[in-house]
Amino acid sequence: MRRAVLGVGRAAAWRIRAGAESGQQRQRSPPLSPVPAPPPPAFRFVSRPGPAGSESETVEQSPPQSPGPGKAGDAPNRRSGHVRGARVLSPPGRRAHLSSPGPSSSSEAREELRRRLRELIERSRVMIFSKSYCPHSTRVKELFSSLGVECNVLELDQVDDGAKIQEVLSEITNQKTVPNVFVNKVHVGGCDQTFQAYQSGLLQKLLEEESAYDYDLIIVGGGSGGLSCAKEAAILGKKVMVLDFVVPSPQGTSWGLGGTCVNVGCIPKKLMHQAALLGQALCDSRKFGWEYDQQVKHNWETMTKAIQNHISSLNWGYRLSLREKAVAYVNSYGEFVEHHKIKATNKKGQETYYTAAQFVIATGERPRYLGIQGDKEYCITSDDLFSLPYCPGKTLVVGASYVALECAGFLAGFGLDVTVMVRSILLRGFDQEMAEKVGSYMEQHGVKFLRKFIPVMIQQLEKGSPGKLKVLAKSTEGTETIEGVYNTVLLAIGRDSCTRKIGLEKIGVKINEKSGKIPVNDVEQTSVPYVYAVGDILEGRPELTPVAIQSGKLLARRLFGASLEKCDYINVPTTVFTPLEYGCCGLAEEKAIEVYKKENLEIYHTLFWPLEWTVAGRENNTCYAKIICNKLDHDRVIGFHILGPNAGEVTQGFAAAMKCGLTKQLLDDTIGIHPTCGEVGNRRF
Repeated sequence: MRRAVLGVGRAAAWRIRAGAESGQQRQRSPPLSPVPAPPPPAFRFVSRPGPAGSESETVEQSPPQSPGPGKAGDAPNRRSGHVRGARVLSPPGRRAHLSSPGPSSSSEAREELRRRLRELIERSRVMIFSKSYCPHSTRVKELFSSLGVECNVLELDQVDDGAKIQEVLSEITNQKTVPNVFVNKVHVGGCDQTFQAYQSGLLQKLLEEESAYDYDLIIVGGGSGGLSCAKEAAILGKKVMVLDFVVPSPQGTSWGLGGTCVNVGCIPKKLMHQAALLGQALCDSRKFGWEYDQQVKHNWETMTKAIQNHISSLNWGYRLSLREKAVAYVNSYGEFVEHHKIKATNKKGQETYYTAAQFVIATGERPRYLGIQGDKEYCITSDDLFSLPYCPGKTLVVGASYVALECAGFLAGFGLDVTVMVRSILLRGFDQEMAEKVGSYMEQHGVKFLRKFIPVMIQQLEKGSPGKLKVLAKSTEGTETIEGVYNTVLLAIGRDSCTRKIGLEKIGVKINEKSGKIPVNDVEQTSVPYVYAVGDILEGRPELTPVAIQSGKLLARRLFGASLEKCDYINVPTTVFTPLEYGCCGLAEEKAIEVYKKENLEIYHTLFWPLEWTVAGRENNTCYAKIICNKLDHDRVIGFHILGPNAGEVTQGFAAAMKCGLTKQLLDDTIGIHPTCGEVGNRRF
């Protein structure tokens, strides 16, 4: 039921769509998969006589075992610092928690802390439990620094759970003092024992024991998620390799380090979108008093050269960053050949083999093709568009994904003749009211839409840059066929995960056979305990660059640091950079109705007119925003959607508010910044 519209005009007033008054509770996060039990520790503690008046503990090694799954550590989620060459898990001056809320029983919590401490010890070449003010701890850290040995240090006086940690360490080692030193899983003891081991040569012998593997971690894929994970693992003192190889597109396009986002995704897309917005700004500028007589036109070659130069600088920056962190970067194609072993094949066909204790798959996705005559021979994808050496001319965009509409939008903004061929709906997975408004705006600004058609054949009529292509398409609802002639056909019908040709079946990593995506648990662990995955290849997770970066970073901290923090995939904001931008966070209206039932929702919405558009004479009642609220949870905002200029910038702030439990009343109580598009969320709902 729609309630009455209150005063539609220059800045249309808010409206409400409402249902009845009964319903269900607020949405809960989906149940998380349990973390598998850790492998048994590779050591046991044995009492040894120490110096007169003291007692120490040493360790006898158990038979070697295959490394088990990486686990969350249990020191604070902090970026490591350095103290005289040591890796510090709790930077000075900052308090942190070692453990997150866990089992309700105190005995269970204590056992969990004990398990996590052992995992931290097992993952560290040198692990020192210390106190920052303790002179004996300082002596030990200086000893390892003088030996050129980097060690992990947990300053117990700088973590909130320090006393509990020391109690559990005392139970494990029978040592109540700090420093408490472990080398390659062997408990050396305190300050005196460590120096005695050094003087006898035992410490040096322990330090010389090498890992059974070439690397602590090998990451397959040099995109946003893989690089984030690699750099964080290196910061935590681990030996890391990144394998990255871009298989050229059917049109021969390849690129450098950085993955899809940097090279053929977010970065060039946003820059071309900006180029189109500048064209619109030129038109608007006359109304604001700018006078110019010369003919203004867009130069494709100038734009692409500038964008590619910027991307090249980013590629170089990533390589430099890896080098600075001592991450080995190998430009080769990675393929598993057996457990813990991978084959790297370079562009010359030369093969090299590497082993690692743990692996992260971050291979991303590549554009899908139609599987019809002429598609790979004559069509391009987003892999090719951003470095295309010539203006594409009259263009057919096949698909209705965000990639399709974004590309169609900026191409039309350059003054090109653009048609979008849509199989079914626009922006599948997004709010459909917003999607149709996006399409309507694009259509009003020159983009043509062919609805309910799919191509069945592509023929080349003329070669050239661009040439001419004939496209034969058929209706999805009948027998009707149509033909059209275009200079360029851009396919944007979805993306396929790059997981089928990297040997995952040889080591038992399960994938979704239909989609190629990898199922993982709540700590990004695959069906094989020592193999993890991040980024767009994850099943059921948002395919967004910031998500990959966050999950990769947190994964490294759990594997090699002391963090327990998991990536939060709920209420992740995003923006579709169409000519009129669409930003959203939370649930689409259709999904909210499915989860909560219509009668439990209150939907507030409004049309608005940006001040910048008024003098320029651009359309009123075109920009639009709505929030979806759960009536049974104090009108909690479970969906935010806005269509207007700078929608991404606006959405980012509302996303943070939703993380904090934003309600309709809190929105009403917030004073907006005037005059902005962002204030629509405070003033008009």
